[in-house]
Amino acid sequence: MGHLPKLIEDLALILFTGAVTTLIFKWIKQPLVLGYIIAGFLVGPHLSITPTVADNENVKTLAEIGVIFLLFSLGLEFSFKKLMRVGGSASITAFVEILFITVSGYAVGKWMGWSNMDSIFLGGMLASSSTTIIIRAFDELGVKTKQFARIVFGVLVVEDIVVILLMVLLSTMAVSQQFEGLELLMTVLKLLFFLALWFITGIFLLPTFLKKAKNLLDEETLLILSIGLCLGMVILATQVGFSAELGAFIMGSIIAETTSAEKVEHLIKPVKDLFGAVFFVSVGMLIDPEAIMLYKWPVLWVTLLTLFGKLFSTTLGALISGQPLKRSVQVGMSMAQIGEFAFIVATLGLSLGVISNFLFPVAVGASAITTFTTPYMIKGSDRLYHFLVKILPASWIEKLNRYSDSTQKIQAESNLRVALKSYGRIALVNGIIILALFLISSNFLLPFLNNYIENTTIAGLICLVLSLGIASPFILAFILKKPDGMAYKELWLDNKYNRGPLLVLEIIRLIIGGLIIWFWVSNLLSARIAIIAAVPVIIILYYIFSRKIQQFYQRIEGRFFVNLNARELAAAGEGSVSPDVFQKNVELQSSLVPWSAHIVDMVVSQQAQYLGKTLLELAWREQYGINIAYIKRGERLIHAPNRDEKLFPLDHVGIIATDEQMQVFKTVFDTTEPVEKEGITINDITLQKIVVDEFTQLKDLSIRESGIRERTHGLVIGIERGHTRMLNPDSTTVFEWDDIVWLVGDRKKIQALSRRT
Repeated sequence: MGHLPKLIEDLALILFTGAVTTLIFKWIKQPLVLGYIIAGFLVGPHLSITPTVADNENVKTLAEIGVIFLLFSLGLEFSFKKLMRVGGSASITAFVEILFITVSGYAVGKWMGWSNMDSIFLGGMLASSSTTIIIRAFDELGVKTKQFARIVFGVLVVEDIVVILLMVLLSTMAVSQQFEGLELLMTVLKLLFFLALWFITGIFLLPTFLKKAKNLLDEETLLILSIGLCLGMVILATQVGFSAELGAFIMGSIIAETTSAEKVEHLIKPVKDLFGAVFFVSVGMLIDPEAIMLYKWPVLWVTLLTLFGKLFSTTLGALISGQPLKRSVQVGMSMAQIGEFAFIVATLGLSLGVISNFLFPVAVGASAITTFTTPYMIKGSDRLYHFLVKILPASWIEKLNRYSDSTQKIQAESNLRVALKSYGRIALVNGIIILALFLISSNFLLPFLNNYIENTTIAGLICLVLSLGIASPFILAFILKKPDGMAYKELWLDNKYNRGPLLVLEIIRLIIGGLIIWFWVSNLLSARIAIIAAVPVIIILYYIFSRKIQQFYQRIEGRFFVNLNARELAAAGEGSVSPDVFQKNVELQSSLVPWSAHIVDMVVSQQAQYLGKTLLELAWREQYGINIAYIKRGERLIHAPNRDEKLFPLDHVGIIATDEQMQVFKTVFDTTEPVEKEGITINDITLQKIVVDEFTQLKDLSIRESGIRERTHGLVIGIERGHTRMLNPDSTTVFEWDDIVWLVGDRKKIQALSRRT
């Protein structure tokens, strides 16, 4: 028998130990991540009484693959559209919290005498909270339907994307060992440019490809394709100068906008779980008990910073965003823990060789403590709120309430602001595409042509024609496209503005568009040729063919938006309701903020007491003060249902209510019909036959008249009459002498019927 590679032995040891520890942690109802970390400690080099992993390098490689798939799965769950839909309250809260805790983490690191990079990475490790732990705690405490939970989930979405950006910045700083503001700004701009470019290109191409190849993609092929796309984007990201994790996250977020997102997420989950387990076990292998004891005080300080720093900063951010004091305290108490991203950030620092090994035990120790404290923090939010009300001056409480009321009373944005945002989106999207095409033409197309054409002027002219021809739809859109929507139209027709602001914007766009053309031409041809011939000719051609170019752009834009809204279109169903209805619910969420209300999606139980009753009969609005915004039944969505609509099992119902109303109404909505217990078990249900004779007394009675269904709690599935067999006979069928009747029902009741005299 051949020699077994050490990698297989190590993998067997890691997975078996991980399975045992996670079973224990499931039994004691603790996060599985901590179980994997304990498993890593058990098989690591710092514990001699248990078997130890032999080949650490191979495990590190598997762990890197694990991080890639973890970020890919996070992207699948994330979706950039979620980020766009996050309310202003969640965004402001997240940015205040991240800024405060990152700076505080750096300050605490320096206070403890750590190096610059150790302190910076500590701040980055503390920047995110644990989505897994928070969701588990919310489920256990039954608070997922409360309004503060919606803000918490929004904060978590923002945290995810900010931490991804932080990882890129930390990588740049670690490699360059420089902290100049201009360099970091250029890195951020470069990152945002590539993020937008990849997202726009991916949304335009990938959903179309998946749609056309749908009939060819079984589960196996889709899994392989998804992993291939993920690793391909990882390679592209690293080639451009970013991290592999960023590439995986971006590809996941692109696939998240396709109709195959749920299927890919389901298929990739076992792969993610496998390699993710290896990653967290590898984290545990770095734990040194001596280091934990040596750094017990840093563990304590980081834990206290996490608990109180996140509580303070998140509460402050929620207050600044206009949330009431009670809701702000609830949000702050929910976010006080370290997320799984801390281990990924620490692994990044170790792989780059810029942080000390002791950061891992510090992170693990603080994470373990804050994991156990999270449910108690959430439970104690009401007590903390009442305590603050008692100790704070009444004038402060009144000012906070006035600030919250005035902030939340801000209604829909003005038409001018909406129009300015639309102009900004047009300029941003088309500007990114124009810049990308310019870079491709200058750095790739022109050098390629120069290799085959000796005359540089001719090569530049050919490059100019090709590149500007491809870019023409986007340049004209940048200059001429008008914002969609009623806000722009109303503003244009509003005489008090005299169209002044809009005319200024149009002139600015025209000037910038002319400068783009000039810069493009002068980069490829000499200034003289550009001034005399190229620029005038291009402007004339654009004017002549502008209508056709704009029509082509509209087709491109239409394809992009169809792909972007593919999941909503699929959810709405062909020919059913528009995805605009779904977007309207999102808009309603923000519009309800001034009323301290929100929409909660609830599912009707199959044993609910109110099944089949009309909304008029239920009178929930009159009794509990709630409203039903929609009923989603399968692929059909009933928006603003009338009083004659009924509720059926598994309907999704959108309830508009405050937290207090929902707390009362939820018990009513979840109430089910009591199930009669008759002592019958599955073993009592049987298939038996009886004979129509003097004992059963069924002769000349129809199935319905005999009451055989009620008497046996069963069904007549067949009748044998001589050589004839009747399967599932009609209820009007009349029993005849010597019929053999086959019944499925309660064994004892069927036997009692056959013995009847």
